[in-house]
Amino acid sequence: MTTFVLASHNAHKLEEIRRILLPLNIQIIDSETAHLPDVIETGETFKENAVLKATEGFKQTKMPVLADDSGLCISALNDAPGVYSARFAAKHGGYPAVFDVLNNQLKDNPNRKAHYVCVIALAMSETEVYTFEGELHGTLAFAPEGTGGFGYDPLFIPDGYHKTLGCIPAEEKNKISHRAKALEKLFEFLKNRQ
Repeated sequence: MTTFVLASHNAHKLEEIRRILLPLNIQIIDSETAHLPDVIETGETFKENAVLKATEGFKQTKMPVLADDSGLCISALNDAPGVYSARFAAKHGGYPAVFDVLNNQLKDNPNRKAHYVCVIALAMSETEVYTFEGELHGTLAFAPEGTGGFGYDPLFIPDGYHKTLGCIPAEEKNKISHRAKALEKLFEFLKNRQ
């Protein structure tokens, strides 16, 4: 069995990735188990941050490392908060306080289009790095709805739905999410390498 390190302390991400890669006989261990410290995200794009975390992780563990970077891009705000999504929320009091901040910034702008982005990087060595991207498009609700998911989910209505990700069951969300789409590409890549 091949072992990969996930450069994250997020238990939700760990379980999702373990479940998806299980048929490939790949074991995923978390940063804590691998004694991998957090890496400061200095990239200006999701891809740069994901690659930075994966390559730094490989340098320290000498094992294949998976890392991701993701966030919410709002059309009317020039795709902000983007790579700063988590830091933007923290700066404005976390969730759900940040929802009011976003609604105040958008005011009565009819353009509520937004999309989630996830880039997963896989570092097989310091120079052999692959990236996989997924997006989920939708609109922002005027008020948060639902308690499911995490982050901006209670404010985000995926295209084709009439309810926010905060109202959609986890099993369904995990099939349509930006991370699920990136993981699907990763799965196909790894399957073809076996």
